[in-house]
Amino acid sequence: MILPIYTYGNAVLRKQAEPIAADYPELNTLITNMYDTMYKAEGVGLAAPQIGLAIRLLVIDLVAYKEDNPELGAFKVAMINPTILERSEEEVSAEEGCLSIPGIHESVLRAERIKIKYQDADFKEYIEEFEGFKARVVQHEYDHLEGHLFTDRVSPIRRQLLKSRLTNIVKGKTSCDYKVKKA
Repeated sequence: MILPIYTYGNAVLRKQAEPIAADYPELNTLITNMYDTMYKAEGVGLAAPQIGLAIRLLVIDLVAYKEDNPELGAFKVAMINPTILERSEEEVSAEEGCLSIPGIHESVLRAERIKIKYQDADFKEYIEEFEGFKARVVQHEYDHLEGHLFTDRVSPIRRQLLKSRLTNIVKGKTSCDYKVKKA
């Protein structure tokens, strides 16, 4: 089922997400719906707060990059209760966008490598290290679970320049090709 994506200004995007217990109702259906919603919106990642749920769940699928980078194309994961354990001191800047902030793309500085602990849909625990683009996407989605948006990571000057565009999103004066839940 395609779910509406909550856009900038919705309070749920600023909440710290709560851990999920193994008895969370219809978790596998929720994960499937999140992937379907993400694919419909042509995204590569989606966190539960973006569909209005303040829970620690995110999904990522980098299949869109398989032609240019087969390693990225094979990266598909649902992470439950993730916790970033380590971030490299080395940081890299790259442009990011967000389904919850349609039409805005900005350069964001993020750790080049991370170590993360998470559970899969069967609540099996993993500790993995990611670098490069994988690390960037995981950090972006993880930020949603912490109540942060990528625009929080741009310089104060850039944030000021984005203010009117962000206000337009809050007012519903932006369009996109997927179902949204406006503030």
